[in-house]
Amino acid sequence: MKSMATEFLDVVNDDDIVIGRDSRRTVHEIGLQHRGVHVFLFDADGRLLIQKRSADRSSAPSLLDCSISEHVQSGESYLEAAIRGMREEMGVQGIDLKRLTKFRMEYGVNDLEISELYEGRVSPALVSFDPVEIESIAYVSVEELKSMLADERDRLCGWFVELLELYLNGKGKMQVMG
Repeated sequence: MKSMATEFLDVVNDDDIVIGRDSRRTVHEIGLQHRGVHVFLFDADGRLLIQKRSADRSSAPSLLDCSISEHVQSGESYLEAAIRGMREEMGVQGIDLKRLTKFRMEYGVNDLEISELYEGRVSPALVSFDPVEIESIAYVSVEELKSMLADERDRLCGWFVELLELYLNGKGKMQVMG
């Protein structure tokens, strides 16, 4: 698993302009606003690839998450982080991504992010997930996602709930920036 002390993140203001740089650990301890990225990967049948986070993750252990959730490292663009996340978490490359939106959200205590959401298509045969960070993966239909939102929210990461609310229902607890 990545060491939080060695990963550096850009600190950004409310306009998403870089105003500093610090370690991931410090950013989260103090509550500095930083950048994140999420990717929804769908198979050819329109099912979303979701992951169950490993039990030893420091944030949201054993909960269900979207295909990719990554911090944007210092000096990296949102798209570069999404591409890196797909490679590191799911072992896939060369996927065309479409940017869906940019938003500001509080992910948890001292976890303030400006994030972008992307979507793309993936062939399940090409996916080889990182067993250190991810316990398992599944492909879930839109109807199953709606059912999970209605009946099983406690099994989902808080940010995944909000991303699904935005994606499926056009709402969520985030401030959409464009």
